[in-house]
Formats: sequence, C-alpha cells, structure tokens
Amino acid sequence: MLNIKMDKKIKEEAQKTAKVLGLPLSVIVNRYLKEFIYERRVEFSEALLPNAKTQKLLERVEKDIKDNKNIAGPFATPMEMDTYLDSL
Repeated sequence: MLNIKMDKKIKEEAQKTAKVLGLPLSVIVNRYLKEFIYERRVEFSEALLPNAKTQKLLERVEKDIKDNKNIAGPFATPMEMDTYLDSL
C-alpha cells in the first residue's frame, strides 16, 4: 500500500479517466512506477493544442462530418480511390 498526498480534484479526474479505460487507478499508477524504475527518468509533457488556423479547419471538418457534406468514400479498392482522386 502506498499513501501519497495529492490534489483531490486530480485524484477524482484520474479515477474517472481510468474508469473510462476500464482500469482501476492502481493499475495505472503501478504501470507508471514500473516504467519509472525501468527507464530511470520522469517525463512531463503538455497536450498539444492546434493553432487558430488549424482549429478553425478542424471545426469546419467536424461540421461537414455532422452534416454529411464533403465526404468521399468509403472505397471498395485502392484503384477506386485513385480514380476518384484523379477526377478532382
């Protein structure tokens, strides 16, 4: 058993995320600790955020998908896809 002090909100969010993955939080913590032992390093990273232009494009794509517009395929064969792309 390991007792550590942590922010209550972080613990709750971690438990929710673990539950979504179908894992108890202890499995995730154990896995990270094993990696820490094996790798002998700690890695911190921040989620990448798209720039304004990319975000606008992603929003347009999501709207098109929702509206079922500007969508091609699925294609039965690679040749069918090539024919479609050549026609553009």
